[in-house]
Amino acid sequence: MIETIVTPLKENFDMAVSLPAKYIGKEVHVLFFIEEEVDKTSATITPKKLPSDFFGILNKEEGQKFDQHIQQMRYE
Repeated sequence: MIETIVTPLKENFDMAVSLPAKYIGKEVHVLFFIEEEVDKTSATITPKKLPSDFFGILNKEEGQKFDQHIQQMRYE
């Protein structure tokens, strides 16, 4: 993969690209984006949460209130 940062100084400009020999004849993707538009946090991969990861975050009283609230929502 090749990454190059370009700062255009006008709306229309020509850009010469030198590619390695192994890229010739292959489908090459070109992507333009503005650095400020990229959400840097989305690049990190977060592991999936398991139900066991949430064990103990509610105390018994909070758990009962939450369960009652869920039951009430189901009946509505």
